[in-house]
Amino acid sequence: MAYGFDTLQIHAGARPDPATGARQTPIYQSTAYVFRDAEHAAALFNLQEVGYIYSRLTNPTVAVLQERVATLEGGVGAVCCSSGHAAQIMALFPLMAPGRNVVVSTRLYGGSVTQFSQTIKRFGWSAKFIDFDDTDAIAAAIDDDTRAVFCESIANPGGYITDLPVIAKIADDAGLPLIVDNTSASPYLCRPIEHGATLVVHSLTKYLTGNGTVTGGVVVDSGKFDWSASDKFPSLSQPEEAYHGLKFHETFGPLAFTFHGIAIGLRDLGMTLNPQAAHYTLMGTETLSLRMQKHVENAQIVAEWLEKDDRVEAVTYAGLKSSPYHKRVAKICPKGAGGLFTVTLKGGYDSCVKLVDSLELFSHVANLGDTRSLIIHSASTTHRQLTAEQQTAAGAAPNVVRISIGIEDPDDIIADLDQALSKASI
Repeated sequence: MAYGFDTLQIHAGARPDPATGARQTPIYQSTAYVFRDAEHAAALFNLQEVGYIYSRLTNPTVAVLQERVATLEGGVGAVCCSSGHAAQIMALFPLMAPGRNVVVSTRLYGGSVTQFSQTIKRFGWSAKFIDFDDTDAIAAAIDDDTRAVFCESIANPGGYITDLPVIAKIADDAGLPLIVDNTSASPYLCRPIEHGATLVVHSLTKYLTGNGTVTGGVVVDSGKFDWSASDKFPSLSQPEEAYHGLKFHETFGPLAFTFHGIAIGLRDLGMTLNPQAAHYTLMGTETLSLRMQKHVENAQIVAEWLEKDDRVEAVTYAGLKSSPYHKRVAKICPKGAGGLFTVTLKGGYDSCVKLVDSLELFSHVANLGDTRSLIIHSASTTHRQLTAEQQTAAGAAPNVVRISIGIEDPDDIIADLDQALSKASI
């Protein structure tokens, strides 16, 4: 039977505990798991049987979350890990090698820009930053050493919506996987795999958990990419010495990337999600659709109010008819443009700082996707490490604040912004 999203966000992956009958997924706070016998242990270590060995690799609580998120995204499998940044490295790890590059959007979270422009150099990898509205430039940037294309569905901080089918075709024509960070949208608003994405990554920290209690990440595998179509992805298509010459794609088919992520990625990188965090996220997913509907409804109301305010120069919310990305909402995010956008203040940098300091209901934090309304001045915080040019390209110029609209009463959100804007405009 094909269940609807609201049913799957509660039930996917979860079954009553066979030992106790517990209805909620238990927190399996165990480091290791007893093998039935020596033969069972050998089969697990040889990847001949699926089961639990050690919680750096697999854990029953985490396994439920992996199945649930994969189901909500329309993927065949998923690998949870310790953070959204860990998920990005986990996604690239089987694909890249020294001298290889990834083509990425300029519209990314500031930490991701730093990760791609600086940190991955230590692996011998590199990134080419391209404006993803310039499709000719994307195609031109792809060369023989490119191994992936990376973007965000709804870009943080500006709320820009990426034309995923167009980007997916460019990647597909080049024989490359498209990796989409779907954190700002959640699978309720956007399912990138349906638009041609190969892999989807999330910071579980944000909307999927929704309550500011978890740091976690996940990589979802579409199962649709042919890793053996070329010699570009030897980690998946060629013999793996650590498993006696096993070929992941040949052996596991559509689940090759998922199995590699656990058997190699988590085994050696060790970026494991703890079971308590998985439990909190599972509880969060149960109300995902309800929260996202309210986030979108509130964001639309607040963005429309801000756009009409004389103290505001611009609002980037794609749900506004004035947005150049408004037409993409119906195609990419038919249930709404999300709860994230930026506001440009006429008073510049100083007004942004005063606004942040004057708000009372909003929380000034380096996070988004919480039930609470959040604000941050990206240029002095999350995007501080970037150059002025990079800040502007990412939508985080000095006169811009990022707002993550919560699920409070919209009149209260507006009242708080109104009083703070008055103080910021003096």
